[in-house]
Amino acid sequence: MFTSQLVTLLTDQVLIAIIVVAVVVLGGATGLVVTRRRRSALPTAERPASLDTAEPKVGDDAETPRDTPTRTLEDTELPDEAATLDKPESAQGRLVRLRARLARSQGSLGKGLLALLSRDKLDEEAWEDIETTLITADVGVAPTQELVEKLRTRMRVEGVGAAQARDILREELIALVDPSMDRSLAVTRRETQPAVVLVVGVNGTGKTTTVGKLARVLVAEDKHVVLGAADTFRAAAADQLQTWGERVGVRTVRGPEGGDPASIAFDAVKQGIAEEADVVLVDTAGRLHTKTGLMDELGKVKRVIEKSAEVDEVLLVIDATTGQNGLTQARVFAEVINVTGLVLTKLDGTAKGGIVIAVQRELGVPVKLVGLGEGADDLAPFDPEQFVDALLD
Repeated sequence: MFTSQLVTLLTDQVLIAIIVVAVVVLGGATGLVVTRRRRSALPTAERPASLDTAEPKVGDDAETPRDTPTRTLEDTELPDEAATLDKPESAQGRLVRLRARLARSQGSLGKGLLALLSRDKLDEEAWEDIETTLITADVGVAPTQELVEKLRTRMRVEGVGAAQARDILREELIALVDPSMDRSLAVTRRETQPAVVLVVGVNGTGKTTTVGKLARVLVAEDKHVVLGAADTFRAAAADQLQTWGERVGVRTVRGPEGGDPASIAFDAVKQGIAEEADVVLVDTAGRLHTKTGLMDELGKVKRVIEKSAEVDEVLLVIDATTGQNGLTQARVFAEVINVTGLVLTKLDGTAKGGIVIAVQRELGVPVKLVGLGEGADDLAPFDPEQFVDALLD
């Protein structure tokens, strides 16, 4: 009797244990399936092409970045290396194509001068027409008078005819453009810091686009470039610059819209030093919404940058279609900041080629780059002889 009861009790306990084990195993398997289903349902996280960096403000008095919470510059990611990047056109191919385009858009100046110089008789009326043609082409009064005087003297003394008029005109135009000016860009890295290029100019001249195109040129020369989006006033300026950078695999350091330009420029240079970059290109605002004058702000940006690195180049971007207005803008910038080179954009279309001569003569600063279109590779080094040949072709 006792034995029978013991067997029954043990049997019941074994059954309970088996049931418990079965429930546990079944529950674990169900949980594993659910977990796998949940994980498979989650979307794969995409790697962002670039992250905005919240930049510290710069004190108005000390002009040094304040210690405010901010994402580190390393958080600003480069475009995914696996993504397809644009391959910029070579410098030589760009020059050949731009010369042909310049000849098509600017040939009227050369043709007009050659037609006048090729007359059988060069009387006072003819020379007055030559002066008018040059002034209308934005050459400027003083350079025009100088050129006309030299042409008159040579053609009278040398006794040349219409056949030699082109050669004389070419020689004198090249001399007026001044091939002796140093037109090289200061984009060579120093031992411990990158070259820093500050790009200035009023809004609407193609300043941000020029920075993007210049980055492409430098990337094509196998240089490591960092961009600084310090134009925080114009809506979408930073987005525009970042897009240019992403297309060629260049990092863009940026801050919030309306942020302090000097702070962003400072961090861009700091990032360039950290990455051992060759060049840092800093885009600046063309106008401001604050009471501080634009020129004061540009001076501040330059001073803050120089706390970390020397500014090697200050490029002033001028819209060639604005003629004498562009020359006025150039004077204002040159009075406040040490401009080292000029970039003439939109030299195709309605622009007059003579602005090259006028602005160089006014500022004593060389034109280093010219933009001749809206294409990504429509920016090239300025060459006096090729420019004059394009005018006369």
